[in-house]
Amino acid sequence: MKITVATTESAFDAAAASRITDYICAKPNAVIGLSTGRTTGNIHRQVVQNHREVKFDVSKTTFFGLDEVTNVPREYFGACYTMLRTELVDDLGVAEDNFLMLPTKSDDFAAECSKFRAELAARGGIDLLILGLGENGHLGFNQPGTPLGSLAHEASMDERLEERIRRETATPADVHLGGVTLGIADIMRARRIVLVAKGAGKKEIVRQMLTAEISSDIPATVLRLHPDCEFLLDADAAALIDVEALRKL
Repeated sequence: MKITVATTESAFDAAAASRITDYICAKPNAVIGLSTGRTTGNIHRQVVQNHREVKFDVSKTTFFGLDEVTNVPREYFGACYTMLRTELVDDLGVAEDNFLMLPTKSDDFAAECSKFRAELAARGGIDLLILGLGENGHLGFNQPGTPLGSLAHEASMDERLEERIRRETATPADVHLGGVTLGIADIMRARRIVLVAKGAGKKEIVRQMLTAEISSDIPATVLRLHPDCEFLLDADAAALIDVEALRKL
């Protein structure tokens, strides 16, 4: 099992950003998937800083978001589209055609999911996927109980997240809030995966992800079956695991 533990938060962000930067430098036309959230924001900003220093070519690189909130304006600051534009895409100067996202609004999310999967496949499939880790082990909007063979789909969201988004967007109670996401089977088809987790609040779910039985009860456990997945942690997130023992598995 490939586990990397960074000693500080800045070292964690730099290590994760280097995974993205190095992949682009090695394969300029790579298809790279990104996740949003508290863990990844500084990673994205570090990629931008790397680009300012090195000026690697992103003109042929495709960036896409793993998931998206549904039934909110795309301009909402908590929409994955806006977060990725603000944190990375705009500052890198990524062409509009090379930034792919699932929509926030649609009359047919199932059709949009199929279209999204087809577009990724047409570009050669996912080369590198950066994944955050939910506190209950979810990946994207693939909550516990999501079948491990799932493809891109419309999904529910955590009640606390829904309450916050509904409040921030003044969304009426009769408007459904949820998410669309690549499925677990889609995730597992990525050529390379880097799972990033930091902070003491993630230490218990990190322990479960790396030691519990592989099942849909903790979706992130399935990543242990991937042939090229790196678990990139900071010291706090790795506090409950025996890193050396797990590396031998």
